[in-house]
Amino acid sequence: MEEIDRRIVTLLARDGRMSFTDLAKETGLSVSAVHQRVRRLEKRGVIRGYAALVDHDEIGLPLTAFVSIKPIDPAAPDDAPERLSHLTAIEACHSVAGDESYILKVRVASPFALEELLQQIRASANVSTRTTVVLSTPYEHRTPMGGPDPASEAAHDREP
Repeated sequence: MEEIDRRIVTLLARDGRMSFTDLAKETGLSVSAVHQRVRRLEKRGVIRGYAALVDHDEIGLPLTAFVSIKPIDPAAPDDAPERLSHLTAIEACHSVAGDESYILKVRVASPFALEELLQQIRASANVSTRTTVVLSTPYEHRTPMGGPDPASEAAHDREP
């Protein structure tokens, strides 16, 4: 990937709503050149989409946990992601090396909701679970090629 494309990706990862005019100023390219490069990066799948960063506390999902899952029967089909896809509290599912098969990132409203979700995960996928509850998140959503985390930058802007 060309250095200028890396710069564009970094800038958009920091602020997906950045205008083509601002991108042009930051990269030294014309607006039309930036527009063409962004469209090409989207077509190639380098930029897969744009999303809002949500404050989960504000929407009633303050509890984050990582749930490691392991099949009860190691000979069973490896179809846990499909079996769990209906559970919307699961934000991410990562296939991992090690004792567990997958690590799930979940967000729920309370410890009771987490307990219910764990029961649903076990029943739906026939797995055992190991859960780690998140106490705080010093950073998240970091840009892939360096630069500040947009959520941390926004929090810093709000400080007195």
